[in-house]
Amino acid sequence: MVDSKIIEAFDLMWGNFPEPATLVHKSKEVIATNTACKVVGLEKGMNCVTHGAPEAHKGCLANKALRSQEATFKKAKYAEKEIISYWLPVDGYPELFIHFGVGATINYNTMPDKGSMHKVAL
Repeated sequence: MVDSKIIEAFDLMWGNFPEPATLVHKSKEVIATNTACKVVGLEKGMNCVTHGAPEAHKGCLANKALRSQEATFKKAKYAEKEIISYWLPVDGYPELFIHFGVGATINYNTMPDKGSMHKVAL
């Protein structure tokens, strides 16, 4: 079981992030999700690798991030989207990481340079 303080901290820091973000165990069980995950169907308790098409998980760097305990990222083009995916180890909890992608649900190339993200329809 994951310490409730970690889940609370995740919710506090990632709850309003405009792209889907997850707190994941090394087993790939999703421990917590932010609000944006609802739009794409990511849910607490699911195995993250079962979400979406298998090709979306090619090049997953979760194990590398956990092994090195350093943030990793990957740029990829997936179905007309340019996405930068991140895997961030959680300090003090070597079995946990945060995973999110910038560009996963928002096309930033069509966004104005300034403005409120709440106007974006996820």
